[in-house]
Amino acid sequence: MYPGSFDPPTLGHLDVITRSAQLFDEVIVAVAINSQKRPLFTLQERTEMLEQCCQHLPNVRVLALEGLLVAFAQQIGACAIVRGLRAVSDFEYEFQMATMNRQLAPEIDTCFLMTHQQYAFLSSSMVKEVARLGGDVRAFVPEVVAQRLSQKFHPKGAGVPSPTDES
Repeated sequence: MYPGSFDPPTLGHLDVITRSAQLFDEVIVAVAINSQKRPLFTLQERTEMLEQCCQHLPNVRVLALEGLLVAFAQQIGACAIVRGLRAVSDFEYEFQMATMNRQLAPEIDTCFLMTHQQYAFLSSSMVKEVARLGGDVRAFVPEVVAQRLSQKFHPKGAGVPSPTDES
């Protein structure tokens, strides 16, 4: 299981999902509600975007996650929780979470995957800020996500240029 808030899904997230799909027979992408964050997209919108982004991966399913992560992992029969790491700064928090999860569900391992170096700087927060300010985010997110960001921030059609724009 690969959990996250995915608000919005980035190419870094998809890198971890794709590589997880090569390591495991089945991967559940668990779209979570993070009480520490105010999401731009609803749980349903994030789930739909990820379903579209992962449709080419036959062993990946996307599910909404509400409640305790390890309880959900136990419910779906997950043997491992996959966590992506961008930099050393991510490790301390992720290590604490993995240790807590291990205390709650010792039968479920946590696997850390380093994201590809081209995505190491990337965060959903930065993508949202660039999109909010009218920047082109297509180098950081799948096209479907870029379109949804444009609709959220620039509903009148301004914002993310289309692939055919010459600017």
